[in-house]
Amino acid sequence: MSAGGPEVAVRAEAALGEGPTWDPATGRLLWLDVLGMRLHTYDPVTGRRTVRTTEQHVGAAKPRAGGGLVLNLRDGVGLLDPDGGFRWLHHEPVPGRRANDAAVAPDGSLWAGTMRYDEAAGGGTLSRLTGDGTARTVLPDVTVSNGTGWSPDGRLMYYADTPTRRVDVFDHDSGRVANRRPLVEIETGAGFPDGLTVDAEGCVWVALWDGGAVRRYTPAGELDRVIALPTPRTTACAFGGAALTDLYVTTARVGLESPDPLAGSVLVIPGAGRGVAQPAFSG
Repeated sequence: MSAGGPEVAVRAEAALGEGPTWDPATGRLLWLDVLGMRLHTYDPVTGRRTVRTTEQHVGAAKPRAGGGLVLNLRDGVGLLDPDGGFRWLHHEPVPGRRANDAAVAPDGSLWAGTMRYDEAAGGGTLSRLTGDGTARTVLPDVTVSNGTGWSPDGRLMYYADTPTRRVDVFDHDSGRVANRRPLVEIETGAGFPDGLTVDAEGCVWVALWDGGAVRRYTPAGELDRVIALPTPRTTACAFGGAALTDLYVTTARVGLESPDPLAGSVLVIPGAGRGVAQPAFSG
């Protein structure tokens, strides 16, 4: 499949655009402004956009199997019902800490990351939450918990703790991980690994913060493709569209002294590849 160059899907000025997620039930893209406390949707067919303000900084929003969304928030994980009602699934406020990226595993559990606002080393975690609210810390001592994804067969999990400059891979079985090892290490000057997604061929696409690019790596860790983007703070990527062939990329403008016109927008690379339908959260 031949991809075109990057296009602007949503022109915006998000402080920290993050978490692109395709919702097949609505045919819309979900995405967030973490620091702006806004949950956005975008319909690529009609161009219609919506925005909802959250009560706290929000790191991720994922569809639920019964409708509504699960939100990774500053003080824990909450459930947003289709009628707009909200309730906490797991409430665990920690002073100085906030939610960051999250992903839904093949079994429908939510793997939710956290980080310190000051990005202190080891101040974050990656936890697994089930629909009944049970939470288990999978990885303690994380600094900036970011991209998480699974191979198409569910036997491997990929993960980025951004300051390490690595994307790591684990063996995954029944909600547990083992045998952590590096898949790739991003070279100095190329940016830091942020959000990631896994395509139907098992290749890992990773957005590079301060790298202005998305890279595709094979399951063996070989660099396969680099897609340069017109703004430096690339945060996350996900396949969307009816056939899951368009790669959506979120960006940020936080911390830039002179943000370019596209910083904080959502970009799209049409026909970039073929994604895998993501499971909904089981709660």
